Amino acid sequence: MRTGRIERKTAETAILVEVNLDGTGNYEVSTGIGFLDHMVEQFSKHSLIDVTMKVDGDLHVDQHHTTEDSAIALGQAITDALGDKAGIGRYGSAYSPMDETLARVALDISGRPYFVWKAGFTQEKLGEWDTELIEHWFHSVSQTAGITLHMELLYGTNNHHICEALYKGFARAMRVAVEQDPRKGGAIPSTKGQLGG
Repeated sequence: MRTGRIERKTAETAILVEVNLDGTGNYEVSTGIGFLDHMVEQFSKHSLIDVTMKVDGDLHVDQHHTTEDSAIALGQAITDALGDKAGIGRYGSAYSPMDETLARVALDISGRPYFVWKAGFTQEKLGEWDTELIEHWFHSVSQTAGITLHMELLYGTNNHHICEALYKGFARAMRVAVEQDPRKGGAIPSTKGQLGG
């Protein structure tokens, strides 16, 4: 099993994240932000990556540190679990519909982080979560996991549906990208012989 575990403690947050890339989508998530919990659970369920995420953050200040640090730790755990990335699909993409909303996500686990975001929200909060932090969460994951990540809202009006479609699209694209392809025989999917750098 390809697993990763990160324990991260700062003056702002104390975090434990565990992932199993070869899981079945089991999750145990507690960040202190209900809507963020819901989205990480969606990521786990639809990527089939088992995720444990426990965050004790300085929510008395605001939600920024908890949001950012949860994403950093998740990206680090995924990197840990991927190892040298031998045999993975590397690329993944998904169209993700949810009622009136359609999102498109494409990614490359290249070791070269890059983030493109063409989406947005028309309200300031989903539940108690500040919607401006959603883009930042994905940016932080892509940076720490070394993922080139493009996310686009094609259309949609319901803010809950928009957020969920983006998370589910990311999950489905990651599922394809992290899965090992037996035809590759364990080879690293790059003509360089390595990913990143």
